[in-house]
Amino acid sequence: MKSTTIPLAVAGARLTRREWLKGTGLLFGTLALSSTLAALAPSRAWALELKRLDTHQGEVLLALTKRIFPHATLDDAVYALVVKDLDGKVAADASLQAQLAAGVQKLDGLGQGDWAKRSTADQDRDVAALAGAPFFETVRSTAVVALYSNPLAYAHFGYGANAGDGGYLLTGFNALAWLPDPPAQDSGPVPAN
Repeated sequence: MKSTTIPLAVAGARLTRREWLKGTGLLFGTLALSSTLAALAPSRAWALELKRLDTHQGEVLLALTKRIFPHATLDDAVYALVVKDLDGKVAADASLQAQLAAGVQKLDGLGQGDWAKRSTADQDRDVAALAGAPFFETVRSTAVVALYSNPLAYAHFGYGANAGDGGYLLTGFNALAWLPDPPAQDSGPVPAN
């Protein structure tokens, strides 16, 4: 394979494509046709550039996030936002980058070289064994925010987010048919737009 040279912004320095890509990664995929997101997105294809994590680390972290917070119909594009946040965090903290690299390496050891290709049952057992470890907690605590507080997840789950002052109350999510209506004096004020 021929090595191409890409100019670097430093005076006179040149890197090969392989050298330029070392230490960076790319995650990519397609949205499912039946996905809510496919109707909103301009294209079914998505890609995420990683600045510090490599592609394999990104794939393993994406698979780990899917096992920690499994949603059968949630597209990988939403899970990729967790990897993006982790990539941003390691850019500012070398010890965190080492922690994630060691965690991915440990998972790969369990998966004969590529944990992301391990069966979901085996992955679930591995995740249960990791629970509480610093690596697990870093991924879990980042994922709980990155996964559930973004417009893509809102669209998937049908959450209206902060749609005005009334929020979800005025967009049909206050229909609790399984609970009796509380007395008016116990209800508190209902926000108005």
